[in-house]
Amino acid sequence: MKLLAVCIGSARPTPGRVSSKTGIFKLPVDHPVMIGREGLAGDRIVNRKHHGGPDQAVYIEGSIDLDWWTEDLGMPVAPGTFGENLVIEGLDNRQVAVGDRFEIGDILLEITSARIPCSTFALRMDDPKFVKRYTKAGRPGAYARVLREGTLRSGDEVRLLPYAGERVTMPELMRTYGHKLEGEERARYLAAPIHCKLRNFLEGDA
Repeated sequence: MKLLAVCIGSARPTPGRVSSKTGIFKLPVDHPVMIGREGLAGDRIVNRKHHGGPDQAVYIEGSIDLDWWTEDLGMPVAPGTFGENLVIEGLDNRQVAVGDRFEIGDILLEITSARIPCSTFALRMDDPKFVKRYTKAGRPGAYARVLREGTLRSGDEVRLLPYAGERVTMPELMRTYGHKLEGEERARYLAAPIHCKLRNFLEGDA
């Protein structure tokens, strides 16, 4: 696997919202970028209540999924269109699970959760029904925490280290979002290194 694109963004006005800004508009860069515990250097995160933080530091999309969206939407979906930081060549989001790790040079990322679409995403795509469309497609991107910091750039080799425990995939996380789970399913989720907010929710502390 290779890193197809590294994308960062600045704060820009949110389409259709007065006095509101968003960091969802991201563009590929061709220079080395430092990744720390809170994400990519130079990447602006505006709404920190729902975005960013150590367990949601890096947003990853697979090139297979962006190609799928290009065909489904009938228009090019360039790297950064969905607000992602990294695009990994040959990656299929549907196969990604919590606990999977991606090693890129000195950097080590660990998947924590799926991207859940929001109204800002729909505004960015200029489609009020895009939240439902993205959810129905069942190909959500993935958020990761940074276990080892470092510098990367487009073209770097990417090594996938699959999670050794029972898998909780990105489509599963999207399908069960907001639901209180029980029994074996709940235990499987809690056994994986899931996002801290989801863990608190499932443990009843949210």
